[in-house]
Amino acid sequence: MAGRWSRNREPAADEALVRSVYEEHGRALLAYATRLTGDRAAAEDVVQETLVRAWRNPDVLVNGKGSVRGWLLTVARNLVTDRARARAARPPEVAETPEHPPVQRDHADSVVDSVVVLEALDQLSDDHRAVLVQIYFQGRSVTEAAAALGVAPGTVKSRSHYALRTLRGTALGRQLATRGVAG
Repeated sequence: MAGRWSRNREPAADEALVRSVYEEHGRALLAYATRLTGDRAAAEDVVQETLVRAWRNPDVLVNGKGSVRGWLLTVARNLVTDRARARAARPPEVAETPEHPPVQRDHADSVVDSVVVLEALDQLSDDHRAVLVQIYFQGRSVTEAAAALGVAPGTVKSRSHYALRTLRGTALGRQLATRGVAG
């Protein structure tokens, strides 16, 4: 009978009912939820969800079975419990610290890239390979590479240009260029 009664009610009447329930029990409900959560903002969310559930089930509020406050407090406690279980189901996030560095990516791609680069370098002349090693692997400037190789800076620029062009000309070089290795 109560279910049929609530279906015949106007939505405005249900809203008025929930508003009156909030006015009568809202402070006690908020205090209870705050005590359970230890967080005022979380408690306000719990109160809001409790009132939404009361609005969806207005017949519970008017059927005369049990206390309205008891029902509201039970719903609030169940919501807090559900939230705690949901948090416990997810593993906690761990901040990056020197003791706990971030998880390393799979290094297979870098190994493959290294093999590809070494094979590509083997295709170059000794002079061209030496220039690329100085500039890209040793991290030297054109002037520093020229001094290390005993050639003019213009020669280093020219050899690096032609070496990179040779790498780009091969299918292997095109793969490297798309990855940003040889260009």
